[in-house]
Amino acid sequence: MSTASANWVGALALEHLDAAYNLGRWLLGNEQDAADAVHDAYVRAARAAQTYAGGNARAWWLAIVRNCCLAKLSSRKRETHLRSVDSVREEAPPRVSEAEEHAQAAQRDALLAEQLRALPAEFREVLVLREFEDMSYREIADVLSVPIGTVMSRLARGRAQLQRALQAMPDGDQKYGM
Repeated sequence: MSTASANWVGALALEHLDAAYNLGRWLLGNEQDAADAVHDAYVRAARAAQTYAGGNARAWWLAIVRNCCLAKLSSRKRETHLRSVDSVREEAPPRVSEAEEHAQAAQRDALLAEQLRALPAEFREVLVLREFEDMSYREIADVLSVPIGTVMSRLARGRAQLQRALQAMPDGDQKYGM
């Protein structure tokens, strides 16, 4: 690997580090595994930099991150287990202060995140890339190596499943404005 390749990949990785880490965290379910996968992806990208054929560098980088995450998942030989938030699902006390409103908002966000994590990976990853990383359908298609139609289909199905799950929760229609 040349120094120029290492510099180029390093700059690319730094520029899109938050997106890579976010994708890894959503796919793997925890921060440490995400950090490990992003590091592994950087090593792979640095080794393969001379083979980069041009095009969307962000999509190329995130595809490597995704592949590292999928490899980590398959090496676990078990499905990622979600942390239970049943202990958090207690009756909320009456609103008294701004601090409590923030706590309730944080709890709603945690429940939303739980429902997002519960989605199958194929739907979760397109939702994360589109809604959190603001990637275009074309960029997502490049990252996942699937047709744009597949991206649109998975996005629609993932949104529908997430909406149904949120509506099925107690007071789901009030908490999430659906």
